[in-house]
Amino acid sequence: MPKEPEVHALAALLEFQASRSSARTGPDGAPVLLRDQNRRRWNRLLIARGITALGRADAVSTGAPGPYALQAAIAACHAHAYTYDETDWRTIATLYALLAARSPSPVVELNRAVAVSMAEGPAPALEIVDTLASEPALHDYHLLPSVRGDLLLRLGRTTEAKAEFTRAAALARNERERQLLLRRAAEAA
Repeated sequence: MPKEPEVHALAALLEFQASRSSARTGPDGAPVLLRDQNRRRWNRLLIARGITALGRADAVSTGAPGPYALQAAIAACHAHAYTYDETDWRTIATLYALLAARSPSPVVELNRAVAVSMAEGPAPALEIVDTLASEPALHDYHLLPSVRGDLLLRLGRTTEAKAEFTRAAALARNERERQLLLRRAAEAA
């Protein structure tokens, strides 16, 4: 399907995601948060292939970008930043808003909240997250209280942050993630 932009966009997304795989866990297998990842470990060849595939998607597109194209564009923003601080969070927040309009889901909204927190600060992001608290699809999703805990911590609300990280750890199904969340809870105290 060489003329289908979403096929090329999906290929781009897969390349971008694969490019970061070696940096997502530490030597002991523990998860490494995005902000702490050593971006020199990101595979630049896979990133280049992702950029090429995203360019192909753009070249054959005749309308608004589809969900894969938007997700690939978000991943490309991360890939273009050589450090966490260089990440273009405003563009990422805008792309998540477009993705939420195009393909709405509670997980997309949660990811949008993270991007908004980096672009505009934790307070407006917490408003978004708090609207998701009653969302049935996120009831047992450990990343909802994890994100909420991070936002509360950044706002200086350490007691609430600790409780959210503890709740997230209880919901996590992966032992390594549980340990990370418990560590964050301890650090918040």
